[in-house]
Amino acid sequence: MSELSINTTQNVKINFIAASAGERIGSYFIDLVIKIAYGIVVYLIFFNWLNLDLLFKNLDQWSVGTILLGFYFPVMIYSLTLESIFEGQTIGKKLNKIKVVKIDGYQAGFGDYLMRWFFRLIDISIFNGIIALITVVSSKKGQRLGDMVAGTSVITLKNKINISHTILEEIEETYVPTYPLVIKLSDNDMRIIKETFLRAEAKNDYEIIYKLVHKIENVTGIKNQSIGDPTGFIRTVLKDYNFYTQNM
Repeated sequence: MSELSINTTQNVKINFIAASAGERIGSYFIDLVIKIAYGIVVYLIFFNWLNLDLLFKNLDQWSVGTILLGFYFPVMIYSLTLESIFEGQTIGKKLNKIKVVKIDGYQAGFGDYLMRWFFRLIDISIFNGIIALITVVSSKKGQRLGDMVAGTSVITLKNKINISHTILEEIEETYVPTYPLVIKLSDNDMRIIKETFLRAEAKNDYEIIYKLVHKIENVTGIKNQSIGDPTGFIRTVLKDYNFYTQNM
């Protein structure tokens, strides 16, 4: 298992463990079972119960091919669609607790998932996964060819890490939030904020802390109600984000 260091846009280094080849293969087969199940359901509904195959006898080869492609299309875009919706995870990846991330610290976008999806033809489909297996095992960052082109990698979320290394904050049951606009921020934003804040606080670097406060205010529209207490403001933002995301 290789360690993956990601430098965020705030120059904060976060260490992850790259997903193993076994984890990625396991996720692939879970997704494959889901695709096969979809195909069986389509066959039972349209070809067994509705006898769509009788209609095919009256159609030319191109029309039949177009209809079959329409049925198969959801399978073709399965990984692209789910990774875009679930921010780097398919159902198989969710169950195996692995996720696609950008290695430059930015949030992976549709273009990145599209590039990974396109190169599945080479990595997995054409060569039966051999290219993907070789590149994942030999790459220092656990990348298949599609990851290398898209600038992504797949990490495991099973790391045993302390709460201080995550975006989580301990909040009391009676906690009352102050800034509802924190929901404009993403998990990735909060991770960057917390990492930057902890590093600056450890060094008593109040210049960075004040810059972080101004950045939060500009992005969210929040106005710091704790004038003269920038550290208290950031701690409140972290707790408020946890409160709203855990109770939405």
